[in-house]
Amino acid sequence: MWEDLMALSRRQRRVSLCDNRNPRTEASVGADEVTKSTTPHKSLPKERYEDHSICENAPASPALEVNVLGVGLKNVARDCFLDVIIHDTLRNSPFDELLKLEELDREATYRQCGKEKNIYHFTIMWFSFWRSRDRLSLDELRYLTDQLQKVQIVNEFNKDFVIEALRSIAELLTYGDQHNPAYFEFFMEKQVMGEFVRILKVSRTHAVSLQLLQTLSIMIQNLKSEHAIYYLFSNEHINYLISYSFDFRNEELLSYYISFLRAISGKLNKNTISLLVKTQNDEVVSFPLYSEAIRFAFHEESMVRIAVRTLTLNVYHVGDDNVNRYITSSPHAEYFSNLVSFFRKQCIELNKLVSSTLKNPDPNSTSTILAAVDEIEDNLYYFSDAISAGIPDIGRLLTDNCLQLLILPLLLPSLRMDNVNGIEIGAVTSLYLLCCILRIVKIKDLANTIAAALFCPPEAYIPHFEAKLNGFTSGHGFTHESQLLDNNTAGEVDGECLRVTVSDMATSSHVHPQDLVTQNDCNGSHLALREALLCYITTGDDVQQALVGEGSDEEQLFSRGSSTVNDGTSTELDGYLQRLKEQYGVLCSFLERGTSPHVNRCQVLDALVSLFCRSNISAETLWDGGWLLRQLLPYSEAEFNSHHHELLKGSYKNCTSALLQEIRGVWPDLLITVLCDEWKKCKRVIEASSPRKDPKCILLPVQKSFSEDVISGESSFTAGDRMCESVKVFVLLLQLQMFSLGRVLPDHPPTFPPSNIPENSRARAAGLDISGPKPGTELRLVDAVPCRIAFERGKERHFSLLAISMGTSGWIVLAEELPVNRQFGVVRVAAPLAGSNPRIDEKHSRWLHLRIRPSALPFMDPSKSGVYNKVKSKALVDGRWTLAFRDEESCKSAFSMILEEMNLQFNEVERRLRPLLDLERDSDFSNLSPRPPKALSSNTTASNSL
Repeated sequence: MWEDLMALSRRQRRVSLCDNRNPRTEASVGADEVTKSTTPHKSLPKERYEDHSICENAPASPALEVNVLGVGLKNVARDCFLDVIIHDTLRNSPFDELLKLEELDREATYRQCGKEKNIYHFTIMWFSFWRSRDRLSLDELRYLTDQLQKVQIVNEFNKDFVIEALRSIAELLTYGDQHNPAYFEFFMEKQVMGEFVRILKVSRTHAVSLQLLQTLSIMIQNLKSEHAIYYLFSNEHINYLISYSFDFRNEELLSYYISFLRAISGKLNKNTISLLVKTQNDEVVSFPLYSEAIRFAFHEESMVRIAVRTLTLNVYHVGDDNVNRYITSSPHAEYFSNLVSFFRKQCIELNKLVSSTLKNPDPNSTSTILAAVDEIEDNLYYFSDAISAGIPDIGRLLTDNCLQLLILPLLLPSLRMDNVNGIEIGAVTSLYLLCCILRIVKIKDLANTIAAALFCPPEAYIPHFEAKLNGFTSGHGFTHESQLLDNNTAGEVDGECLRVTVSDMATSSHVHPQDLVTQNDCNGSHLALREALLCYITTGDDVQQALVGEGSDEEQLFSRGSSTVNDGTSTELDGYLQRLKEQYGVLCSFLERGTSPHVNRCQVLDALVSLFCRSNISAETLWDGGWLLRQLLPYSEAEFNSHHHELLKGSYKNCTSALLQEIRGVWPDLLITVLCDEWKKCKRVIEASSPRKDPKCILLPVQKSFSEDVISGESSFTAGDRMCESVKVFVLLLQLQMFSLGRVLPDHPPTFPPSNIPENSRARAAGLDISGPKPGTELRLVDAVPCRIAFERGKERHFSLLAISMGTSGWIVLAEELPVNRQFGVVRVAAPLAGSNPRIDEKHSRWLHLRIRPSALPFMDPSKSGVYNKVKSKALVDGRWTLAFRDEESCKSAFSMILEEMNLQFNEVERRLRPLLDLERDSDFSNLSPRPPKALSSNTTASNSL
């Protein structure tokens, strides 16, 4: 086929082709029958078209299936026509211009050809044969490179060809990198990178810029050869493209540009990074990759910010000393101050969200707060990753800027209990942010500096000078929030910006006399921030959190070995206070007095132990406090004295009384199950290396417990919540006492095993097995009392009532008598015995009222927890039965039977828990083995107010 096509273009074949005309039209062919005018295509030279007329009749070429090859020509042979089409169009123009041939006047062309064929169709088919190279061949790369070199300008007319050529070159080089090194050798020989730069310069459309950036990104990411990467980076073409003034108003172009920068950073190492920097006297003076990237560090699009952070981390982890000096010297060091200023703005925005949620709760507020929290924690993890690169100056810059721009002037002053005008961040948000900083940014000096700063009163951080922050001048108060939000850059903070003038609490003229009377009040502004934090624990609410690191650094301020001499001071604490004075300008008279670490540790332990003695704190918060006490005890064994033990023991005794009430409450049948489950959970929590709950939980709207939504005593759900809370507190205090005495916590709580069912029990008499009464099973109606009940209006049914206890379980059974044998019946309905709260109606002495609760706690059943959470806000109520008996004596008999079986159930639960309840009598807690149960009083009865 190819040979036939080539032969058609030879002049010596025109006679033979003309001789093959169709006999039917041969006689009619003449000059006077030829179409006299043609309309040349605008891309073809006019002079080549003037004398060319296309004959109406011509033979068809089977190879091409069109009738334009055999046309007669007026003065020039047919091959001139092909020459015009092929050479003028294919050779001298980019090949995608062939697509423009469909713009020809098709009607004129059809008249000239005399056939219903389109010359556009012909040229496309011709090109498909003419270009027969392998798509992934080296010849294809040569051809595309040759075509690019012929492009003088890129516009809307030829942009598609340029885009496709760039895309194909990237594909070919990636293929060649894996199969044939000759591809990249040709790429270097022809200096195709220079052609890329030239194409960018002559381009007039965004589409080509997009494709060029994508092409280079694909090449850099996929080339595995170090030689190839070294070549790409070894000339100034990459730096020119990095520094090129793209129109970033186009968001898609910005996205491709950031991907291009990130691809380059992914190939950085000590050998390649030197190719992208300019040096002078062995010092880096220009690094476009880094300097251009950080321009977008605070872009409004989060994905752009993430990409820039990834790039900068790649640079930091290379470990080139010259580059490290470049990025930590002025003006590039301002990036870190701007970074902290941007983080400060996010903190202020978070506080606004939290404050708004407290005032106007919204269903979507939780997700909004969590999204803001994720942004803040991502920033802190970025700080941590940058510091982990091992560049000391980066750690110093981040530490200094965090202290000077955020922690000292904003977070620490807001920790005091009273709300002072001008402080933009509330105490709860400040606690959360300090928790996150200490937990994520693991810098020893930063953590210890914050801990030392807690010993100063809030006045130590109030500016006493005219300092510029973020471009604004502040007075003697804090910078207004609106000023902070309108500026992105951080100004310099003078070395004497923070100062406190109180020399001593008792003699300072700056302290009001009445403050001396109320110096133990948490709201006093004269209190050190550390004392304010302790007040949160002793008198605050559930938002108190632990501010101790997860590593071993907390030993610096809590261990007995922290009294070493440091910088001429008596303790390490004094050393950090001296650093606050010298480096950050914070003057505190506390520095001159000195303090015993022993006193400080005792204060912390006193506050934590007092927390466990409070009854208005949730079990969840107490568990967090238990974890903290567990972390501090190894460093404070000597300080945990007998007074602390007595306080814990007294609190444990109160919890034991509460647990005894729950034994005779609504859920005794599940109390042991809940206790064993909570024992395992509590053991895992206090023995864990990190807090159980994420600090962000203190920012979220407080979920009201179910007991707040219903009237106390009206619902068993309320009693279930209360029972679980009592069990959690009881278990925590018991484990803390055991741990403080050096006892090993067992995996299971020490309880007695279940007892055998007595032979004279109603369960034995009824013939029940261990599985209990199931609907449809038969039992003997021993002591059963006939009654009537209507489960539907107007449909009264007759049953026999039977109350049965079996170990810690119990049921109220309604059975139908068998017609054949009235001593037996079939179980129709069974309800829990515990919590039934039997009560004889005051006006109708034959009526017995029962409360019917669920057989299990909804929040303990995973299959029902979802439904429970959805309806938790609604007032769930228990079922109610009203049983009618034949006479008053039958009603009283049923009432007594229920109370008797409930007492048996309560006594069995108390017997099994006796090892735990008797522990309060063992002052040393040395005997944890179960002892035989003590005899219970036979005349113990349950109250009707169950």
